Amino acid sequence: MTNQDILEIAMKQSATDSNCNWKDFTGTQNKVVISEKNRNARKYLKLPFICDLTSYGTNIVASVSKGLEETVWEYINKYKTEHCFETPNLHKLMDCLRPMGYNVCFMAEYSLPDTDLLSGSRLADRLWERVSGANPSYKIRIMGQEDFKELYIPQWGNALCIERKELDIIAAGAYDNGRLIALAGASADCSTMWQIGVDVLPEYRRQGIASALVSRLATEILNRGIVPFYCCAWSNIGSIRNAVASGLRPAWVQITAKPTEEIEKMNKEK
Repeated sequence: MTNQDILEIAMKQSATDSNCNWKDFTGTQNKVVISEKNRNARKYLKLPFICDLTSYGTNIVASVSKGLEETVWEYINKYKTEHCFETPNLHKLMDCLRPMGYNVCFMAEYSLPDTDLLSGSRLADRLWERVSGANPSYKIRIMGQEDFKELYIPQWGNALCIERKELDIIAAGAYDNGRLIALAGASADCSTMWQIGVDVLPEYRRQGIASALVSRLATEILNRGIVPFYCCAWSNIGSIRNAVASGLRPAWVQITAKPTEEIEKMNKEK
């Protein structure tokens, strides 16, 4: 797959999630569509959306519930694309949503693999050689579903998802003298794209292990004809640096609104 192929696959999945045409993400004109449920959407999404803004950089596609079309259309056409995803302008959208019982909840940046880096330069091999060269006791292992049974514990909560165990397909684990010290896992969130998450035990961080595992796992997924993707909050500098070091590049951003009571419940749980 080329980088263009990967980008189109991602846009087509975003179109399924947002209930639009994938080419809507390639233009310069904004678009508002009515959100609908779709069994082919990413499994963790709760559809229909109340208000979801997605941008691949040139425009915004807003997928909204009925009754919000005019409000959101006015917002996304009042400011530049990038400014719609940041304060102070974002407060304008929140001011409109709050009286209706909604508010902005998730703000995320998504990355896709750069095949020129991953394939052409064999980045995954070089990253692991750097890690294992400094730590000869470290070993890497590709794992399957049969290996995950005992790993659904808090320290691997980003790599594996206990709520959707059946979607966890493949992982790359790093071991120190037989002890699992880091894990990057992939969830089959839709048929064409698998999401990567990674965890490293605190005492083993800042050694390049996370980027080595993510890069290796991304390569394994690409070799299966599937597109890997990586998601994090854009305030999570460490995670963004890890994505870049792994051979991934920022591809799209997304903001999703939720009912206020649901947001309050999330805050209480934390």
